[in-house]
Amino acid sequence: MEHQSILDALLLGLLEGLTEFIPVSSTGHILLAGHFLGFESTGKAFEVLIQLGAILAILSVYAARLWRLAVDLPSSAKARRFVLGILLAFLPAAVIGALAHDFIKTVLFETPMLICIMLILGGFVLLWADRHAFETKYSDIMDFPLKTCLAIGFFQCLAMIPGTSRSGSTIVGGLLLGADKRSAAEFSFFLAMPTMAGAFALDLFKNRDILSAADLPVIAVGFIAAFVVALIVVRSLLGYVSRHGFALFGWWRLIVGSLGLIGLLVWG
Repeated sequence: MEHQSILDALLLGLLEGLTEFIPVSSTGHILLAGHFLGFESTGKAFEVLIQLGAILAILSVYAARLWRLAVDLPSSAKARRFVLGILLAFLPAAVIGALAHDFIKTVLFETPMLICIMLILGGFVLLWADRHAFETKYSDIMDFPLKTCLAIGFFQCLAMIPGTSRSGSTIVGGLLLGADKRSAAEFSFFLAMPTMAGAFALDLFKNRDILSAADLPVIAVGFIAAFVVALIVVRSLLGYVSRHGFALFGWWRLIVGSLGLIGLLVWG
């Protein structure tokens, strides 16, 4: 990797862990921060590969529940439907992400102005969704119908535009489809597991020939930082959104997007 330091990797890893599971767009934050830091990773791989830290964080928090699901699968129709629902929700992003991977990485990831605009637009959407009184049909993710899961999966595809937010798209989609705030956020957590793991595996495969041993220390620092901070966020987020909703994250997006636009106009 060129033009980067261990300190930059640490800062970006902390930012990844902080923002991955809240609806503010971790990729948008990392790409903007990397732009202003002058951080350039080989094939833009760092920005995706450090997500492994966040993946392991959520797997560790939900390990007991995942084990319970695995044990219940043979005997519980509800458990089987839930797992099928997660797979259906993952499917649209898997197909579109694989087909559009090169365009996303070489065009969308290289357009910081677009990221700022999407952060701002998403902030307005999140503030609207937080204040709107949706009809609540589901308060338990195990009760989501399969068609609802698939629909949330299509909402997730919006996040292929950096700055949109994977968790933001799925949470707003869940709210629109009848989930309460807590279950919408929790379904987003579960959907993150196959989605992020798939993005990690695809990016690693695509960049297998250009990554080298020299890239490993920087990726490792970012990975560890992302894991530690994401662990804290995952443990506290559901309780926070149950009590306070998503308004904080809407304002967060508006502020970061606006500051990013100002920075791009002033410094380029």
